Parts: sequence; C-alpha cells; structure tokens
Amino acid sequence: MAHLPITLLYREKFITDSLRESAETKNKIAERCSADISKAIDLVIKALNQKKKILLCGNGGSAADAQHLATEFVIRLSPTIKRPGLPAIALTTDTSNLTAGANDFGYDEVFARSVEALGNEGDILIGISTSGNSASVNNAFAKAKQQKMVTIALLGKDGGKSKDVADLAIIVPSNDTQRIQEGHITIGHIIFQEVEQEMFG
Repeated sequence: MAHLPITLLYREKFITDSLRESAETKNKIAERCSADISKAIDLVIKALNQKKKILLCGNGGSAADAQHLATEFVIRLSPTIKRPGLPAIALTTDTSNLTAGANDFGYDEVFARSVEALGNEGDILIGISTSGNSASVNNAFAKAKQQKMVTIALLGKDGGKSKDVADLAIIVPSNDTQRIQEGHITIGHIIFQEVEQEMFG
C-alpha cells in the first residue's frame, strides 16, 4: 500500500486538529457561558414582548454574523414554527449609509450614528467583536446606553473594552479568531432559536 505524501498527511492532521479545536471551544462555551446565554435569551424575549426591536453590528466576519442573525429573526429558524417576522436590523448592510457616515464622521462613528437614528428605549443592540476592542462597536454601545437601550456583546479573548461597556458580555473562551467567530454564530443560533421556541413553539 502506497504511503500518503507528506503534504496530504499534514493536511489531514490540520483538518482533524481544526475540527477538534472547534469542538473543544464549544465545550468550553457550554461550561463557561451557558448562564450568560440564558440571560441574553431572557433580555431578547422581554424586548420583543414589549414590541421592541433588535439592532446588530460588527466588522468583517462579525458583520456577516450580524446580517446572518438578523435574517434568522426576520425570516425564521425552524420551518415547523409558524410565526410573524421579528424586528431585527443589521447595521452593516447599507453601503450608502456606511460610506457617508465614514466620510462625514469617521468610521468609528458609523454604527453609533445608525443607533442614534434607529434605536429607542428598550430596544436591544447586539455588538459582535472577536477582540472586544472595535471602536465602531464600542461607540455604538455608548450611544445605545444614551438611548436607554439594552446592550449585549458577543466577544472573545479577554473581552477587551466591550466587556466593561455592554450590559451583558458573552465571551467565547478562545484566543483564535476563527474559533471565536464559530462560537459567536453558534451562540447566536442558540439564543434566537430558543427565543423562537419559547415565544411561538
């Protein structure tokens, strides 16, 4: 039987190691973050029952997560649950708004400006940042507090500055950006699916 080339052996090990790392990170989330995830579920249900809305923001991969999760709320997660669309807006999708804000006020203010325009008392802002040190997200949190909104941060590493700015910080226990992002979308799915189930299931 022929031996596998070194490159294929390396690739196979890389794939296996990556999957195991991801699984280990999820296990750590289960151990360390479950209580905070449950708090986030309660906050979102309370807001939606009061006819409030959810705003989401983040940069790069976190922007994609914000859009993904907003879509799950507006459309649905479970095809077996019949429910109305839920009010969720990703602040990352309007290129005219983002580029005008960056041009006129600087990029660090783009989400804060949208929060000022769209956020009301009792609404929720979910900010997503792998480091917790994104100025655009943290400025949005600060503006949300001025608007008397509730703020939830999905973070990683040591939580950065966001952990001290947000009302609730859920920190994925990893220093690897990819593992943190995988954790964020999993946490988001858990929150939103449980909200859907408890409100309409």
